[in-house]
Amino acid sequence: MVSMAPAELLQQLVNALSLGSLYAMLALGLAIVFGVMKLLNFAYGELITVCAYGVYVMVSSGQSFLVGAVVGVIAATAVSVLTERVAFRPLRGAPFITVLFSSFAVAVIIQNLIRQLVSPRPRGFATPGFLDDLVSIGGLNVGVLPLITIATAVTLMAGIVALLQRTKVGLAMRAAAQDFENARLMGISANRVILLAFALSGFVAGIAGVLWVARTGAATPAMGFVPVLKAFVATVIGGLGNLRGAVLGGMVLGVVEVTLVVFLPNGAAPFVDAFALLAVVAVLYFRPQGLIGVAAEVRT
Repeated sequence: MVSMAPAELLQQLVNALSLGSLYAMLALGLAIVFGVMKLLNFAYGELITVCAYGVYVMVSSGQSFLVGAVVGVIAATAVSVLTERVAFRPLRGAPFITVLFSSFAVAVIIQNLIRQLVSPRPRGFATPGFLDDLVSIGGLNVGVLPLITIATAVTLMAGIVALLQRTKVGLAMRAAAQDFENARLMGISANRVILLAFALSGFVAGIAGVLWVARTGAATPAMGFVPVLKAFVATVIGGLGNLRGAVLGGMVLGVVEVTLVVFLPNGAAPFVDAFALLAVVAVLYFRPQGLIGVAAEVRT
């Protein structure tokens, strides 16, 4: 058994909350589209990639990281909207597997476009130095980036809750998520709701992407695979189609990963992801529908 001092325990708790917050944002963006369209958009990870290259292009051209972050978020949102318009709208009403393969095709196309237009090799860029600084809180040294990640996640989630609960657009999206066909019969524009869902999903992916590249300081054509995998696992843990479940699933996944890093021996460090997935399987064994609610039925 590994023993830890209270200060070290609090430090690991902050790390878990930071990683969990990042995963929660990733899962939330994926769950927004699934909630409305019942579509698992596996091109979602490429929105992170687009954001990363938006940051890279701006920073490498002499602009600040903040400007790069804004451009990256805008690029991710725009590509998400474009993806809906070009790849998914023409397949509206098609079998689920057809739309799923379309999302895979979009992911491959974006990856190869980046390889051809930019480079197949990783591109590094400088991140603000203050992100690596430590802040002393009650004798506990906490990284600036984890604090920013947690604060951003809380702010973003509060904003999405306000959007869904207090605006007509949010009401339309909630109605479509509950019963898409009845929502259309009540006069809600299907195209508008779906487009807004993709725009919101892309915006969330962009925010998460900025925080992701702030950790790594690099962009690669295939970097979207890990984020979309984490997002998918988190949404499954929480319950497909449930936004609260996506957030909870992301937090649980972050806590599990940090816990494994702390308590597993050093030789087992490369297998943290594998052990985390085993923990997820154990959770789903007892709660097949996820931690919150019942998994939504996939429309075929």
